[in-house]
Amino acid sequence: YGTYPVCSGQILVLGDFFWHCSFSVKLTMAELWGIYSKPVPADSRELCTLFLQCSCITAVIGGLFYNWMFASLEYSWPLSVAIAISFSLLLLLTLFLVHPARCVFTMIMPTLGTKQGRKLLFSTCIMIAVVNITPNIISNIKTILQVIQCICKNSSDSLLNSTALLQKVSWEFADAVQEATHPIYKPMNGHVHFSLLQNSSLIYQKMHLAGEKISREFLSVEVLVKDSVRAANRLAAGFLMLYLCFESTWYLKNYLTNLRFDNFYITKKLERLAMDRRAAHLLVGSSKKLIRPTGLKLTREEAVLCLVQAMLVTVALMLMLVLVAMDHFAFSVADTAVRKAAQFSAVPVTLSIKYKVSPGVIVPFLYKLFWRPPEALLLRDFDKTYHHQLIFSSAQCRISPPGPPSPSVLLVVGLLFCILYGSALLEPLARRLCRAIAASFFQGREDERVLHLYGKLARRHSKEQSPAKGAWGSQGYGCVAGTTARASAAGSGNRFPTTTHNSKFGHSLNPVTRVSKSLVVSVIALLHIHWHHVDIATSVPQL
Repeated sequence: YGTYPVCSGQILVLGDFFWHCSFSVKLTMAELWGIYSKPVPADSRELCTLFLQCSCITAVIGGLFYNWMFASLEYSWPLSVAIAISFSLLLLLTLFLVHPARCVFTMIMPTLGTKQGRKLLFSTCIMIAVVNITPNIISNIKTILQVIQCICKNSSDSLLNSTALLQKVSWEFADAVQEATHPIYKPMNGHVHFSLLQNSSLIYQKMHLAGEKISREFLSVEVLVKDSVRAANRLAAGFLMLYLCFESTWYLKNYLTNLRFDNFYITKKLERLAMDRRAAHLLVGSSKKLIRPTGLKLTREEAVLCLVQAMLVTVALMLMLVLVAMDHFAFSVADTAVRKAAQFSAVPVTLSIKYKVSPGVIVPFLYKLFWRPPEALLLRDFDKTYHHQLIFSSAQCRISPPGPPSPSVLLVVGLLFCILYGSALLEPLARRLCRAIAASFFQGREDERVLHLYGKLARRHSKEQSPAKGAWGSQGYGCVAGTTARASAAGSGNRFPTTTHNSKFGHSLNPVTRVSKSLVVSVIALLHIHWHHVDIATSVPQL
């Protein structure tokens, strides 16, 4: 296949196409956001667009709300569906009809990146851990107890079976002892009867009852823990959702009523106002105290807050890691116990009995005295070995397999903690996004806040420049110049410096104020010059 060269014209056409696409997308998004944040739609087209936007948002939020209630909070399916539908309809009406409520709801999204959103994620992590990790730990502990029960049952069974061996040994030994040459020397019946085997069923029954009691106690504890954590998580989730709405409402209320609240950003409106009034130096001089809402610069307080929140997330992560480590440890112990119990070999038990009879000295002498053969006196010895095996494990034991930790649960918990760390570090940016949302919904109030911040910067700059102006005037460059400087310093009782229209600071005053102040300064200077000439005229004759 041949290669075809691509001309520069095709590249330019492709670049123009992508640029036009991106520009049209940005323009469309800006138009949609303008309709969404506008207090009252201008026409029927904007009204229909707003209704479609609210409907789409409501459908997505309703689906997420249903999944959250059914999967995370573990409500029943009918109740979750009913609450999700009711919540969606109420949300649709509220977003479509109430403009401040639409602003509050929009600010809830970045508020999820703040402390309250992290609390919701913490409750989700706790619910996942309790529902998935804790039952697995309890299941592995039950497996370990089943292994112990199996070992105890088989070992006791083997020990009870060893009594049959003892009975066999005693009977054979008694038969061997009674095999004498004459009945007069035979001892009494020395057979020993063992009746312990008849009580084995009672032992098995008691062991089974003990195992069932332990299982019921573990099950009751597991159910109690699940129910308690589920109820606590539901209460915490409801409280945190209400608190999210309250926090967004509180922020909007302070934004609309307090001009100083969260008002230290260099916005485009502030830059445009400074450029129109030729006061761009105000923003340059206050760059250490102001931040740009679109930048990544953090103030000292914001950086300390981010570090503190990250440390709190780390503490919660350590507690979660302890729970995960307990899960892995319980699984490791249960798996080792099951494998070792299956590998238990039978323990051999050997029972050796050696029985030897000696007639002594007197009995052989009597045999010789009565001319009896000595062979009739001899008794046979008893020497025999018996073998038995103690069994500690059996394939008939009902042992549930150990449950390994779920990788999906660990993955979900890890992702949630990554989101927690991200929200802790990006919390100032979330607050800036809340301010931008409120500014787009209430543009008139944003203009007032910009004017307030500009006036604050101008007054601060005026205070910083007043001492320098007074020091310059005290040097004295001739009679008229020094007098004019002193008069200007004396007449500048206002916060803004008294200058002419071409001065660097004259733009901060309106024209009427500048003209009046200039006239006052000129009159004071002329009077001061006149008094100075009178003093010179009266002092010349004395010289």
